[in-house]
Amino acid sequence: MGSVLAVLFDLDGTLLDTADGLAAALNRALDERQLGPLPTAEVRMLIGRGGPELVRRACAQLGLADADAQAAVLQRFYLHYAEVCRNGVEPPAYPGANESLGALRRGRHRLGVVTNKQQQMSVDLLSRAGMLEALDVVVGGDSCARRKPDPEPLYFACERLGVPAAQTLMVGDSRNDVTAARAAGMRVVCVTYGYNEGHDPRTLECDALVDSLAEVPALLAKL
Repeated sequence: MGSVLAVLFDLDGTLLDTADGLAAALNRALDERQLGPLPTAEVRMLIGRGGPELVRRACAQLGLADADAQAAVLQRFYLHYAEVCRNGVEPPAYPGANESLGALRRGRHRLGVVTNKQQQMSVDLLSRAGMLEALDVVVGGDSCARRKPDPEPLYFACERLGVPAAQTLMVGDSRNDVTAARAAGMRVVCVTYGYNEGHDPRTLECDALVDSLAEVPALLAKL
């Protein structure tokens, strides 16, 4: 493996704390079915693998097993969450996120986001957070045929960046990020504060752990 030329970031639980917005949209969709609400703390435990999986887990937890009903909840969730992404309360950036993007940009690294969230929603959130201008590519869950933990979206990002996967670092908070990065032949760093589907991110088998994204630029030299 050569030196790292590009860095890809997960979005939810890595760059931005989006749990409040996800919970708000989910509970609006559930309320239309006279279900819920689920506390934000519980929704945090369900986040991972994108909106369809979040809705499936929430519906299963609330006893809604009918596939057609779950699909209807998902459709309404996307509608409500699109509104949250455009006009809701701005999700807070994690400490060190903007500093890390700025430092990596000054170091001439190519930067991208690879998330299972839909692409336009991701762009809206990143724009409102003031991060979009620092990024060269945003790959969403609807940008490719498959989502993380499949490596396809990581390969797609590398192709767009013009950088080999072997010279790309993935930064995330979940097993999905680690699995996708390993399958793509990338090194992977995980934050200790993310969602990881309710499991402690510090148990992930990654190349390094960081408590803040501000640590990532210095860490590249060690990798």
